[in-house]
Amino acid sequence: MEIRIIKERIRDYKPVGKEEELNAFKEIAQEIVLSALSRAEFFKQAAFQGGTCLRIVHGLNRFSEDLDFALFQPNLDFKWEHFFHEIDLEFSGYGLRLEVKDRSKTEDTVKKAFLKEHSFGQVLKLIYERTRSDVQVVNIKLEVDTNPPTGSSFETKVITFPEAFSVVVQDLPSLFSGKIHALLCREYVKGRDWFDFVWYMSRNTEINLTILQNALIQQGPWKGKKLNIDNHWVNANLREKIATIDWEVAKKDIQPFLRDRQLRSLDLWNAEFFMGLIKSGPS
Repeated sequence: MEIRIIKERIRDYKPVGKEEELNAFKEIAQEIVLSALSRAEFFKQAAFQGGTCLRIVHGLNRFSEDLDFALFQPNLDFKWEHFFHEIDLEFSGYGLRLEVKDRSKTEDTVKKAFLKEHSFGQVLKLIYERTRSDVQVVNIKLEVDTNPPTGSSFETKVITFPEAFSVVVQDLPSLFSGKIHALLCREYVKGRDWFDFVWYMSRNTEINLTILQNALIQQGPWKGKKLNIDNHWVNANLREKIATIDWEVAKKDIQPFLRDRQLRSLDLWNAEFFMGLIKSGPS
């Protein structure tokens, strides 16, 4: 394999400016990581989830940062280091230099690893010339939930770059439930959550209420409480949350992950817009 494949892939994105080119390379690197994990049979024990899953598997129209996974069975002894060799081999095959670090702690439920790719803007010749003040290193964070809430449904999907390989992913209702949990429980404003919410609602995605209820009981303001949620409960609590959001902060968070031509869509973002989405959604 040659680095020219990466160059050609970046050109396929038709990036406008350095930021879009950087986001394109990050996504290519994410796909290479997924390919390596598939080769190492990681998806026999875990499923792909989160915003990057939506982007790569389902075509969500925004870029994403991290690769998020959840084990099928609880295993607090999970270690990322078992997969580092395969990931390094995959990147080396393209002439890319990778640094990997396991940042997990024994007591952590979510095990984290960080990948740094040092060839961006050096070995890899880019469309837009970069200066010393521009980003020279690409970072990718891997996270796996070693004790996820129960109730997910899964499906197998095929990704075709860098070559055809399969991944196991949460189905869309289960993914949507994870996003609803984040919207209701996250202690800070993350515009990417609300962007994804619009995507799900525009597709009339159902909510896997079982996994959402289990997640709420496991973590967040409702931890340990007796719940019996339905769509009415979800909608009522989303309305309360929407009323508290600083939408300018939310817009600022999502902007770096959108192409320039998409930014105008954020002009719609306010409480009334999101309340309207809930009224038109499941009840």
